[in-house]
Amino acid sequence: MPRLYHVDLDAAMTCGARIALLPGDPGRVSLIAQAIDRVYAEGFKPLASKREFTTCLARIKGTPVLVTSTGIGGPSASIAVDELARLGVTTFIRVGTSGAIQPGIKNGDCVITTASVRLDGASTHYAPIEFPAVASHRVTDALIRGAKAAGVRHHLGITASSDTFYQGEERTDSFRKYILKRFRGSTEEWRNLGVLNYEMESATLLTATASMGLEGGCITGVVNRGSVGRITKAALRKGEDNALRAAIEAAAWLIGNKG
Repeated sequence: MPRLYHVDLDAAMTCGARIALLPGDPGRVSLIAQAIDRVYAEGFKPLASKREFTTCLARIKGTPVLVTSTGIGGPSASIAVDELARLGVTTFIRVGTSGAIQPGIKNGDCVITTASVRLDGASTHYAPIEFPAVASHRVTDALIRGAKAAGVRHHLGITASSDTFYQGEERTDSFRKYILKRFRGSTEEWRNLGVLNYEMESATLLTATASMGLEGGCITGVVNRGSVGRITKAALRKGEDNALRAAIEAAAWLIGNKG
């Protein structure tokens, strides 16, 4: 098989990896791979970097694990999932950041997504809107175990997953302050419905994996107040670190419990 166009990988390069950790930011790929190596001391190897897709190969307990960035939003995330699945990956864990919309959730906490409100467009190319964007129970269980093992304060529930950072999350700090009628009051509505947070990829990831018989999950570190909060360097660092530590523990649990 030649290298796949977007991720720039072929099957030989991935060494049979079945689990992929998926940050959005290419800069987080090496951070996650280095964090894995600090725990398991099995080394890691940069594999490819093309457009928004950067990949490293790490090992947990001798088992290969891919760390691949997806870029921002559903369309590019769907490309990463599709091409990695063609290379044999069956379990996909988004490791990202988000803005909380419930008052009890603090910066640095993690949200483990059980399902997503589909405020995107890419997921509709995999299944009609009536189809739920639901996380794999096994991956969700692993993420809960991982967060506990890492000592990370976490929350379990539904995420609003928007195609846009400003309009879809009802932010007024955009170039054009105008918010379309369909989004005015939406944050309060999601809050009253028990939705925990905003982010931008989980609806596509969870719909794509569920519809294709693959496993998908999502953990995000909280870095601001959704729709209104400013993201500081300290909050970003804490949210990123907690999410990646929990995700690594989750991947290790999945590797040790393959049944």
